[in-house]
Amino acid sequence: MPANPLGVALRNRRAGHHTLVWARPDLQAPENFTLTSPSFDHGAPIPEKHRGRLFSANISPALDWTPPQAGTVELVLIVQDPDVPVGKPAIHALTLGIDPALNDIPENALVNPSPIPGIRHGKGALGRRGWAGPMPIRSHGPHSYVFQLFALDKAPGLPAGFTLDDVTAAIASHATGRARLDGTYEIR
Repeated sequence: MPANPLGVALRNRRAGHHTLVWARPDLQAPENFTLTSPSFDHGAPIPEKHRGRLFSANISPALDWTPPQAGTVELVLIVQDPDVPVGKPAIHALTLGIDPALNDIPENALVNPSPIPGIRHGKGALGRRGWAGPMPIRSHGPHSYVFQLFALDKAPGLPAGFTLDDVTAAIASHATGRARLDGTYEIR
């Protein structure tokens, strides 16, 4: 397949990692637990089966983590793509209500509604709630997908329909720990 001229023209345009939620000063916290996936290693490509789909299932990867520190009330997962060519990073998952007693989210459990009690999703890429897999512009180069898991000392308590801005305002200064997993995806 020939290169996509738009992707090639925008190849050097990226929102940047400095625009991630991870980089916000009010969400800085010790990296005192780890986040992994049995589907891919940190910094490695995300498998095709977890790719975004416009009109069919988006299968979220399984995620595992070590226990967060004692006193954690809730975990929040935010997955962003900082390599979009314009604007802010694309949101590929915005998930609240993760019980800190859990140590994993099984494959495809980031659907809406989630089979895991308590989990709720805000709007992500293309207005989707739940996992919206990678769908970078063809020929734009590899994109990073940054899975950011925050341990909180206070539940955000947000009503349905929450946005990323709602979440960041509610969790500001309440992150007691955090973990990160980066994957990549590219459509040539």
